[in-house]
Amino acid sequence: METDKKIINVVAAVICDNINTPKKIFATQRGYGEFKGGWEFPGGKVEEGETPQEALKREIMEELATEIKVGDYIKTVEYDYPKFHLSMQCFWCEVVSGNLELKEHEAARWLQKEQIYEVEWLPADVSLVEKIRQIV
Repeated sequence: METDKKIINVVAAVICDNINTPKKIFATQRGYGEFKGGWEFPGGKVEEGETPQEALKREIMEELATEIKVGDYIKTVEYDYPKFHLSMQCFWCEVVSGNLELKEHEAARWLQKEQIYEVEWLPADVSLVEKIRQIV
């Protein structure tokens, strides 16, 4: 990893229909920024003093007006984008209350295992998708 790149620490929610036996996952299409239009797992930056789980709950409430339960840790994705290094902690999550309203995203889809590659994932999310596909 190049040391001159800014490191961005984020969390991602792999929202599924059932945290114990996931059959489908929730993917969102980015509605802004350099990667607008790419598909990703919702989440965002961890703020100072927050645990990854607290950050996820806050971000999902902000982005999707939905309360989630954060479950097991899946993996941390380390990915070098041209302008920064992304360190993304990923967790299984499920909806507690709310309707996953799109506040910042262009679109969203529930995907079953056989549909998981029907969307164009952002580069950092690809290795996570591979791991999830083995489980879902």
